[in-house]
Amino acid sequence: MPSTDIAIEATDLRKTYGSEVALDGVSFSISAGTVYGFLGPNGAGKTTTMRLLTGLSQPTSGAVRVSGTPVDDRRALAAHVGYLPETPPLYDEFSAREQLDYVADLRDIPPNRARERIDDYLDRFDLADDADRRIESYSKGMRQKTAFVQSVLHDPDVLFLDEPTSGLDPRAARRIREFVTEFADTGTTIFLSTHILPVVDAVADEIGVLFEGRLVAEGTPSEVKARAEMDEHSSLEDAFLAVTSEGAGAGDGESEHADDVTAADG
Repeated sequence: MPSTDIAIEATDLRKTYGSEVALDGVSFSISAGTVYGFLGPNGAGKTTTMRLLTGLSQPTSGAVRVSGTPVDDRRALAAHVGYLPETPPLYDEFSAREQLDYVADLRDIPPNRARERIDDYLDRFDLADDADRRIESYSKGMRQKTAFVQSVLHDPDVLFLDEPTSGLDPRAARRIREFVTEFADTGTTIFLSTHILPVVDAVADEIGVLFEGRLVAEGTPSEVKARAEMDEHSSLEDAFLAVTSEGAGAGDGESEHADDVTAADG
């Protein structure tokens, strides 16, 4: 069960680009050990929010603290946070083992511990036999698994995952879901953004639904379904479509443009 300690706190977050409003006063508080599913249609502001929470972009107004650390303190934040973006940063000329050794060195993980953790993760993600091949030869799924490992190698307090099962076969996708639950059980907070709603329904303790830069629904999966006037046996997909259809129409293009600008920011 989630603890009462606050792992992520966003207060009245607002992000604008000229006249474009990417986020419009978003606030939430997430307890340590919570798996928080962050949902929204394309252009809703999910990428913007993720970048603000990880310190890659600064809000126009509002405040964010992660593990008690203001996100503008990038050096202190890095010790607490792991981040798997939708397009992971990997060096094609490296092998998976070289990539992970490099990340371990950046994270100041002691060599013996780093070697042990790397070998364990390579084995658990079926990458051991290919660990010394160059990443440029990897499939999308293999690249995604390597990127996931590098995001958790330093055992972060808070883990941000943007489409973590993208490109994975069913077995590897299940392994990611199992890791999400395993990490949460040990107190890690997971901020999970994905379009695969059954994954969120299966693993999330709480859900936030973003639409046109505003948080339009938040709570447990059952509470979000109730917000959409559905019972707990209804699908999360139906509830998501219901809460994001309210007031849809005006401003869709503006929100999508704002998120496109954000993706290039930084």
